[in-house]
Amino acid sequence: MIIDATDLIVGRMSAFVAKQALLGERIDVVNCEKAVVSGSRSAVLDKFEQKRNRKTIRKGPYVSRMPDRFVRRIIRGMLPYKKEKGEKAFDRIMCHIGVPKEFEGKKLDSVDSANVNKREIVKFMSVNEICKWLGAKLWASQ
Repeated sequence: MIIDATDLIVGRMSAFVAKQALLGERIDVVNCEKAVVSGSRSAVLDKFEQKRNRKTIRKGPYVSRMPDRFVRRIIRGMLPYKKEKGEKAFDRIMCHIGVPKEFEGKKLDSVDSANVNKREIVKFMSVNEICKWLGAKLWASQ
């Protein structure tokens, strides 16, 4: 299953992806940088700033700055990743920036219940903006 994350709320999409992976499905999430996090800009950035400043330099926890790793970490939070079934499910999930050449021309699915345009959410921020704010070195085309 290939899921296009464009305009999908990350948490709702992650819950769907985690459930499908636990059922044994292999899932690829494309366009991770176009997914959104709901909430006001200041609230979202404060949350990730607190998460980034909680660590020590040598011990972590480390916050990924690239959009694909960022989304994959959120999906991991929806899985029992310390157990064998969660670890196997997490291995079946891959996230990508943009659409890789191997998926061009293939049917991309979407999660309608997670679409930000079909909900009454006014305030949201894209994963791309959050990752740039965290310090990701993304190319200009995104």
